[in-house]
Amino acid sequence: MTTRTDALLERFLAELAELSPAGPVAVWAHGSLAGGDYQEGRSDLDLVAVPAGPLTPRAVWDLARLHARLRGEPLAPQLHCTYLTPARAAEPGRRHLTWAHGELFRRTVTPVTRRELHDFGRVLHGQSPRALLPPVTDRELGDFVVRDQRDFWRPALDKADLWHRDVWVDLGLLTYARATVTLREGRLVSKREALDALPGLGAPVEVVEDIERRRYGRPGQPDGPWLDRRGELTRGYLGPAIDDLVKTYG
Repeated sequence: MTTRTDALLERFLAELAELSPAGPVAVWAHGSLAGGDYQEGRSDLDLVAVPAGPLTPRAVWDLARLHARLRGEPLAPQLHCTYLTPARAAEPGRRHLTWAHGELFRRTVTPVTRRELHDFGRVLHGQSPRALLPPVTDRELGDFVVRDQRDFWRPALDKADLWHRDVWVDLGLLTYARATVTLREGRLVSKREALDALPGLGAPVEVVEDIERRRYGRPGQPDGPWLDRRGELTRGYLGPAIDDLVKTYG
């Protein structure tokens, strides 16, 4: 039986191919869909498409209309796609047209995403990532994850209200664990592997259990006191942990 994920991807690929007679050069999946940690209805569908031609204003309009047509499909809010033109694919600092969170904007294809695509990217159509993207060195990858921890996650810890939200607690801890494994071992790990690594990194057990229950079990309705305590535990752990990571690898 075709899953809702398969059905959405099939429709997306079919409609994308109709936008140009030549169709896209390639469409790839990265993140959990490629890395084996995908959970339908919970995980995002992280895609990169390589159009055959330049993204003219008409092409951008057509892409916006394509995504608008998909809005009513199951899982469509989880479908995120960056459009990486072949002429600019080798420029790591370039911002590329992206559909995510219900809108079009521009963002980079990070060294982490590029390494994922090289190591275990799932080819949904056309050429492989290795044919179109230059490799990411260990130094480039390491420098990026240190900057991300230092310049994004560390300052975010000063905004206490953010850490009442599940997404900040989950991604803050999981991104830190993934960064640590990458810097120590030179490899990328899934969110599931990062969660398993957190106790050994000294993360608060109560919070790790909370994340596991919500992401892989049956989530309950947390009360206010627990949200306060969870936020404090997470911030209290991540501050020194990130500082040590940056000091060691920065």
